[in-house]
Amino acid sequence: MTLANSKPQEFDRNMAAKVQLFITCLAEQFFPGVLERMVELLERLDVQVEFPEEQTCCGQPFFNSGFQSEARQVARKWLDIFARTEGFIVSPSGSCVDLVRHHYPELFPAGTPEHARALEVTSRVREFSEFLVKELHVTDLEARFPHKVTYHASCHLLRGLGVSEEPKTLLKNVRGLELVPLEGEQTCCGFGGVFSVIYPEVSRSMMEDKIRAIEASGAEAVVACDAGCLMNIAGGMRKAGSRLKALHLIEVLTAGQ
Repeated sequence: MTLANSKPQEFDRNMAAKVQLFITCLAEQFFPGVLERMVELLERLDVQVEFPEEQTCCGQPFFNSGFQSEARQVARKWLDIFARTEGFIVSPSGSCVDLVRHHYPELFPAGTPEHARALEVTSRVREFSEFLVKELHVTDLEARFPHKVTYHASCHLLRGLGVSEEPKTLLKNVRGLELVPLEGEQTCCGFGGVFSVIYPEVSRSMMEDKIRAIEASGAEAVVACDAGCLMNIAGGMRKAGSRLKALHLIEVLTAGQ
């Protein structure tokens, strides 16, 4: 099957022919099907997917809680593992990618070998939709999802990585899909990792506002690119008795295949 826009002239075959799968804790535990679909999709694009089995948590819970020493230990292990690999390092989580790409170098003093290694390795890390659109130049995956959908912009993906249009561009090219606007699309859903644990009342209020906006959009499903947001929103919708679905972008991009 030929995928539209999958191999333009500027396609860097040597760099993108192989990727390393950077899974995340939430995806591994709660969204394994998304990881499987991600691999299947990349292989359809003739990308060789490798999985460093020794990889662990990226250390985001430590880092976000202020435990930089503990985060540094985890980061050192993560870097040791992925430094031995080749090609882009791709993850279906903007949150984890933002931590690794932007904050790992901060954990090590400038001018040290560890800092240099952090800069080199993390320069290869990409969020999934970012990788498809910016590196593979793929915007149409010939998926079919005949439903009305709205999009929630995850905080780290949007503000940390600056990825705003890539997911929506991919959604707009899904056959039969109607992308409807979401009021407060860029407003946090209230999860925020440890934020939802430390400030549960504030988190719940933010989540309820988000769900009301999703319901008001008239969509049948809300799509996001981070497992944490999806778990938070899906849980809130279940409690509210909503029939809407919360889906990872990858689930929609592999629909009808």
